[in-house]
Amino acid sequence: MKIAVACDHGGFRLKNVLMKDLKKQGYEVVDFGTYNEESCDYPDYAAKAARAVASGECEKGVVVCGTGIGVSITCNKINGIRCALVHDVFSAKATRAHNDTNMIAMGQRVIGEGLALEILNAWLHTDYEGGRHDQRIQKLMALESE
Repeated sequence: MKIAVACDHGGFRLKNVLMKDLKKQGYEVVDFGTYNEESCDYPDYAAKAARAVASGECEKGVVVCGTGIGVSITCNKINGIRCALVHDVFSAKATRAHNDTNMIAMGQRVIGEGLALEILNAWLHTDYEGGRHDQRIQKLMALESE
């Protein structure tokens, strides 16, 4: 599986921790930046990762900024993206199982590395349940064409 990753300066260190873990698990990682801790604008990087997921170049995406809020908003502006801001394991599992999210956002200033790795792995290893959730996701995605 190919996973897009991106961050701004506020998420740079956590992005690198997550990328290292993804590679260790055998995932192919595409890093859309940023590549250092110099101040930058999160939409420039999060949008690149989201477009890669929306186009099918990557199957899933992980974005990080200081809080996770800015990158999650950015990703959700791209048609076809369902990005959840998650800072706990239960929500990571639920958003995959019920919302079939294709991207996840986290905040480096909000959670530690250990919890972030638990969240990432819970999200990656939880399958979408389908069933009653299909109709809800169809309604959600239909809002993009209004």
